[in-house]
Amino acid sequence: MRTLLLTGPGGTGRTTLAAATALAAARQGTRTLLLGTDRDDTLGAALGMRTGPAPALVEPRLTVWRPDPAQGFRDGLAALQDRAASALDLLGAARLDPEELTPLPGADDLALLRALREAALAEAHDLLVVDLPAAPRALALLAAPEELRRCLRRLLPPERQAARALRPVLGRLAGVPLPTGALYETAARWELELAATEAVLADRNTVVRLVAEPGPAGADAVRAAALGLALRGLRIDLLVANRVLPEDVPADSWLGGPLAQQRKTLAEWQGTYDVRTVPHLGRDPRGTDDLATLGAPGAAPGDDAHAAPVEWTVTDRLAEDGVLVWSIPLPGAVREELDLVRRGDELAVAAGPFRRTVPLPSALRRCTVDGAALRGDTLTVRFTPDPGLWPRGR
Repeated sequence: MRTLLLTGPGGTGRTTLAAATALAAARQGTRTLLLGTDRDDTLGAALGMRTGPAPALVEPRLTVWRPDPAQGFRDGLAALQDRAASALDLLGAARLDPEELTPLPGADDLALLRALREAALAEAHDLLVVDLPAAPRALALLAAPEELRRCLRRLLPPERQAARALRPVLGRLAGVPLPTGALYETAARWELELAATEAVLADRNTVVRLVAEPGPAGADAVRAAALGLALRGLRIDLLVANRVLPEDVPADSWLGGPLAQQRKTLAEWQGTYDVRTVPHLGRDPRGTDDLATLGAPGAAPGDDAHAAPVEWTVTDRLAEDGVLVWSIPLPGAVREELDLVRRGDELAVAAGPFRRTVPLPSALRRCTVDGAALRGDTLTVRFTPDPGLWPRGR
């Protein structure tokens, strides 16, 4: 199954384009699931129907689903209380009823990640179109599975889990209580769920489609989003320029200025991205007839089957220069806003407001950092073999 993630600056018609894209794909014969994220039914407003936690059929081959984060939060806490029943009873704690719970901050994002994983693993459709939040929040959301897994491994490394029979003895020897087996079991379950979600995002059939209005603000937002996506290794398949004004606007019209800005931005984008334009209808699209009029590009499974995924490659230049070079594609990065920190077997890369910590490839763990340089849109980091760790004869 192909997964298409739509995001872009806020207020640019992202949700409408997600609905139009899913509709176009379904009418091309692709079994499509449209996944919404907003608590308000903005997706239903675009489709001309109500959407909610129960998947609904829009028309043949198109299903829409907008998970309820509140219900997911209640179900998750109820399950947690059931697993911790003995401890709660021992403490004399009163359980919380699901009806008295309201979702905590972040529940929406967790609900979306859970729904994304479930929809991808169900394989009931050929295409999954996801209406992500606006770009800044979407980038944090896409980073969450990898970052949460890293935190879990650091805080509760599985290899440190003591055998159940030895736990009381080790606790007395250490003089402090050891983490319970249930805690490790919960961490292992979270690790499995996060790994499945991360696998969906990292799959070569998962791409991001950016939606923006052509203009100075849109250009800045697209540049920032592209940098954040590149740092995460996520591919952009298309840049959809939404609400494009007609070219026959009179020169003396007040729209002449916005049209000139639009032309300039489109020319810049077309030199970097695969750009598709969607016209401004002069009104907010409502219903499937309006969505079809937009002519949004569809997305069929296999459209990007031969496109190469974003990779951080290691080049062996030991014979020529005595170094290994790690190449990190970062389009739009600025030298003054880059930062690199090595901590053990990990490398923390900061580019502008974005940051990612990644494990070093095995060969580079036996090396020391020799320097780095930004050449064009690629950050290159040089590593020199450590004589004490590098295999002899290499």
